[in-house]
Amino acid sequence: QVQLVESGGGLVQAGGSLRLSCAASGRTFSTFAMAWFRQAPGKKRQFVASITRNGGSTYYADSVKGRFTISRDNAKNTVYLQMTSLKPEDTAVYYCGADPNIITVSMTPSSWGQGTQVTVSS
Repeated sequence: QVQLVESGGGLVQAGGSLRLSCAASGRTFSTFAMAWFRQAPGKKRQFVASITRNGGSTYYADSVKGRFTISRDNAKNTVYLQMTSLKPEDTAVYYCGADPNIITVSMTPSSWGQGTQVTVSS
C-alpha cells in the first residue's frame, strides 16, 4: 500500500491552467505506476492520464490529449498533472491512483488519494 495526498485544485476560468500534485508515502514510489482519474457529479470515475514507474511512457484520455501533461519526480515521491486550456467540462474531483502495474483506462488502481476539486468557470 501507498498513501496518496492530492493538492493544487481550485477555481479557474475557462482557458486557464492548473497544476495538480500527488505526494506519495509508505512504499518505494518508483515501484508504482501512477495515474490521474476524475469524477464529475453524477458520473463514473474516468481515466485521465497515467505514467509508468520510470516515467518513460505516458497515456492520456482522448478528451485531454494535447492539453494535459502527466509527469513524475521519483526523488520527490510526487506525480503531477499540468492542465492547460481548461474547459468547463473538465470540472470534477481529480483523484491520484497508484498500482504496481501499468494503469490503463480500463483498470482500477490499488491505491487512491482523497481527491482534489477542480472547477472551471465559463
